[in-house]
Amino acid sequence: MKILIVDDEEMIRAALREYVEFEGGTADEAQDGMEAVRMCREYDYDVILMDVMMPRLDGFSAVKEIRKFKQTPVIMLSARGEEYDKLFGFEIGSDDYVTKPFSPKEVMARIHAIIKRGAPKEENKEIYEFEGLKIDMVGRTVTVNGEKAELTPKEYELLFYFVKNRGVALTRDRLLNKVWGYDFYGDDRTVDTHVKMLRGNLKEYRKFILTLRGLGYKFEV
Repeated sequence: MKILIVDDEEMIRAALREYVEFEGGTADEAQDGMEAVRMCREYDYDVILMDVMMPRLDGFSAVKEIRKFKQTPVIMLSARGEEYDKLFGFEIGSDDYVTKPFSPKEVMARIHAIIKRGAPKEENKEIYEFEGLKIDMVGRTVTVNGEKAELTPKEYELLFYFVKNRGVALTRDRLLNKVWGYDFYGDDRTVDTHVKMLRGNLKEYRKFILTLRGLGYKFEV
């Protein structure tokens, strides 16, 4: 695995790099968002660890810029644990959010979960069509009435999980555990935020995602 560690604190970069290399990976370092964007243009990474508060270009702005040309998974690192910050991070396309102070072991566990989710699986070699909604599991594309829908990485995973489990009532806890890949340290409203964004991108086919009051959601056609 190849990781990009973006943080203006040298001690944090060094600690994370040590754990990555201990587990057989390699890591590049960037001190701010502008340097991170430049490095992402030049190199490919399996996961990006992105601090939020940095000089010159903050982490949120850097992620928005990187998302214009790459869909590399991003884990946000921040000393601010407010719900607004977490939800905003998810909305701009980050895959995870870790609040400082954190354990490097926990960060590594989240990195492995993200890499594992991105590994190709035989059972994903399918294309689903529901009226004008077409979902290609292998190509990782979704089209709505012939036009490609621009989804965030987490929206793709959420939709794919819905489709694989269509007709099944899915609780918010189960969605957090299965789509995020671990016992999520956050609020159930994280799921609601992603479902809202996903529905918006599916346009009229949002009708397939049903809300189960007090429980969660169900994909039904």
